[in-house]
Amino acid sequence: MWTFEPRVAEDILFQMVNEARVPVYLQQRLAAVKKSAGRITAIDMENGKTYRARMFIDATYEGDLMAKAGVSYTVGREANSKYDETLNGVREKTPKHQFTVAVDPYLKLGDAASGLLPFIQPGDGGQPGAGDPCVQAYNFRLCYTQNPTNRLPHQKPAKYDPAKYELLARYLEALVVAGQKPQLKAFWNPIWMPNGKTDINNNGGFSTDFIGANYAYPDADYATRARIWQEHEDYIRGFVYFMATSPRVPDDMRAEMQSWGPAKDEFIDTGHWPNQLYVREARRMVSDYVMTEHNCRGKVKAEDPVGLAAYTMDSHNCQRIVKGVNAENEGDVQVGGFPPYPISYRSILPKAAQCENLLVPICLSATHIAYGSIRMEPVFMILGQSAATAAALALDGKTTPQALSYQKLRARLLADQQILEWKAPQARK
Repeated sequence: MWTFEPRVAEDILFQMVNEARVPVYLQQRLAAVKKSAGRITAIDMENGKTYRARMFIDATYEGDLMAKAGVSYTVGREANSKYDETLNGVREKTPKHQFTVAVDPYLKLGDAASGLLPFIQPGDGGQPGAGDPCVQAYNFRLCYTQNPTNRLPHQKPAKYDPAKYELLARYLEALVVAGQKPQLKAFWNPIWMPNGKTDINNNGGFSTDFIGANYAYPDADYATRARIWQEHEDYIRGFVYFMATSPRVPDDMRAEMQSWGPAKDEFIDTGHWPNQLYVREARRMVSDYVMTEHNCRGKVKAEDPVGLAAYTMDSHNCQRIVKGVNAENEGDVQVGGFPPYPISYRSILPKAAQCENLLVPICLSATHIAYGSIRMEPVFMILGQSAATAAALALDGKTTPQALSYQKLRARLLADQQILEWKAPQARK
């Protein structure tokens, strides 16, 4: 299997760190950034520690160092018109991960004046193609198992309220009325891993994605992020518990959910719950080169590549609203069919006038939809290696990453076996 258990992956990463003898300081929360003459001189942590360096890399999902260093960035979806794209902004149609039958969205059936059910947002969702501050949904990727010897029981969440899941209950009931037989696999997506474990992701119209609950997260302070984090955990734990216990869930689905549970040998130090909220997208830098849909489709080619991306242009849903008289999700995009494409070195560099000694390989300069293709962890690792190589070469050459010769960087990356150009495999004879 190409997949791997979380604890195995973590062990391997720490083995790599130990082999490299790199000091690692965990749980460091950024408080302030000190700059002089366009360069970061030091970063201060909330715990009082200060780190000084000649070069910095912001390899976080949130981009806090980038933001506090005064680097331009954006959050949300650009309008299609901004970069002449077709898949950005509000979607006119969202056919996938959608309610497949009509579901009444109001507290009282058919009564708009009674208000909206939980997990539905007010408003009409905006004009198709327009930009907005919406962020594609986050979730936790669940490591569950059906192995009785390694399965923990479902526990009722502390803040559990089944009434919050009325929309889910109505959806299940509407499917039954429509003559369909709901299947658990249509409500979450177990990706199998070794030893009977799974990496469970969102699937369908109502699932583990907490749609619309994360807009404040990218720019939030640590306390607000902690609240949003906990709200996502409460929502997903409640979703699972509802599916396992509510009499409004079909008997066979309820019984199947009861056969699942968290793997007790995973995430031991965080109560067997994943220790990372899946931040699919947060801040995105705006630099001298913005990766767009045109790069993904191969219509525009970056001439200074530091790695390749290959994933579908992908966005999870961004809103759940009322369309007509029914609940509807908005924002999911899944458009692929293109070969791997190069990512520009300039897209991981801030504008020189903003910061001369910072590289940003994760919150890189890309539109919402292009980022949706780039945002895979293997690509982040590739960009991280390239960023570190550029930082080292700039230090050795007593220059800035922006002024570093790309040809010099390219030569070193190729020597280190970084792949910068896609050559399709030759057909077998």
